[in-house]
Amino acid sequence: MKVRIAEENKECESLIPPAEPDNSKIGVNYADAYLKDLNVLLEDGRKVSFKRKGLKVSLSVGPASGDALMRKREYGPDVKVILRHALEEAAVKAGCKFLVEDGCVYLELAG
Repeated sequence: MKVRIAEENKECESLIPPAEPDNSKIGVNYADAYLKDLNVLLEDGRKVSFKRKGLKVSLSVGPASGDALMRKREYGPDVKVILRHALEEAAVKAGCKFLVEDGCVYLELAG
């Protein structure tokens, strides 16, 4: 089942270094702003929560959760690509799939 979570926050792109330096080299200010709008409550009552702490991105959908690291060496230097890969990996570990299509963020949930 594919569920629309939110529209992509295009305004947070102004936080990408060098426009807004953050000394992290992975764009933590961008990541925090991007993830902020993705926390929602699904129609079936499950809470979808995205969090970042350090290099780790966490996703929880109801009781299921998954974590991933934002890896600059593998996916950098583009901070958008680094974050996208971390979100995709965290979603797989949480038992779902993270998708972005036509500026909208979706989760593909099992069953």
